[in-house]
Amino acid sequence: MKVVLQNLTKKFPNRNKGVRSDVIAVNNFDMEIPDGKLVSLLGPSGCGKSTALNLLSGLLKPSSGKIFFGEDDVTDLPAENRGVGLVFQNYALYPHLTVRQNIMFPLENLKGAAKLTKAQMQEKALEAAKLVQIHELMDRKPNELSGGQQQRVAITRALVKMPRLLLLDEPLSNLDARLRLQTREELRRIQNETGITTIFVTHDQEEAMSISDMIIVMKEGVIQQTGRPQDVYDSPVNLFVAKFLGTPPINVFAGEVKDGSLYIGQDKVCTVKGAANKPVWVGIRPEGFELDENGTLSCSLVGVEVMGRDITVISNNAASESGAIRAIISAENRVDTSAPVVRFNVKSNKIFLFDKETEARLDCEIG
Repeated sequence: MKVVLQNLTKKFPNRNKGVRSDVIAVNNFDMEIPDGKLVSLLGPSGCGKSTALNLLSGLLKPSSGKIFFGEDDVTDLPAENRGVGLVFQNYALYPHLTVRQNIMFPLENLKGAAKLTKAQMQEKALEAAKLVQIHELMDRKPNELSGGQQQRVAITRALVKMPRLLLLDEPLSNLDARLRLQTREELRRIQNETGITTIFVTHDQEEAMSISDMIIVMKEGVIQQTGRPQDVYDSPVNLFVAKFLGTPPINVFAGEVKDGSLYIGQDKVCTVKGAANKPVWVGIRPEGFELDENGTLSCSLVGVEVMGRDITVISNNAASESGAIRAIISAENRVDTSAPVVRFNVKSNKIFLFDKETEARLDCEIG
């Protein structure tokens, strides 16, 4: 099912009595979520992503704008009539019920033509449990399960009535690193098998990049950029998006465009076509550095981290915004750790220029 948001806005009264203006949690959302895709709402804490999810679920009413599920306007439709499955961060399982009973609970509330017999409910619960691979746990109570198993039960409960839309609100944040990896792979598999349009809220960009068909990057209630994860990573529209995506994060320098060349400090790093002479922010991805004793960018060597398949060179440069620079290079390289200076060339497709004031990416050709 396709989901369309038209100029969707949500305002809350400001709790600061000295401020009269409302807090705008979601600001003029205008976007289309394709049918059958897994889409991530991605952004820092407080950016409005959970509010957007609650507007879609019907738990919150928008201040203005419209929500369409397919061709149906559901803006004023109650949550229970939207056909939405919702999975929370804290699982929200009933502790006194078995796994089977927790999964069957949404089916017991169906009415009219949708009402099922107990045998039908048990059959649907078992089908959903097999899909999520927890069918051997049906007679256990939540306190007898691991965190990962509890999260699977919550996902199964949301899936059992085959919702039109599946909403996941930070569903993996309570799990340890290994379980998070396993569960996100399971989420991708389940979504592929069911074909249910799924919206996944997370602040973890690695999670969003790894499983999403599309990501929506948010900041302070405003959509910054949407697109395929790799496209957004390779072509960020502004400095915020560039800094938010990537592990390790992008290295940012104060630079200057002068007479068709880019300078970082005194180093003439590369040529630039189509950019006016002015100070700029320069973003270089960690994998965008090439070790070269005659390289154009000079940095003070701090240390080397050997990771097996690659090496992280840690260095400093006076123009660096954060101080430490992290460059990821092939393990085939050999770094002289006794040398005070390390030099790099920079890959043209891994360097971005941003306006110093607006932080919008500059449309220019980097050579």
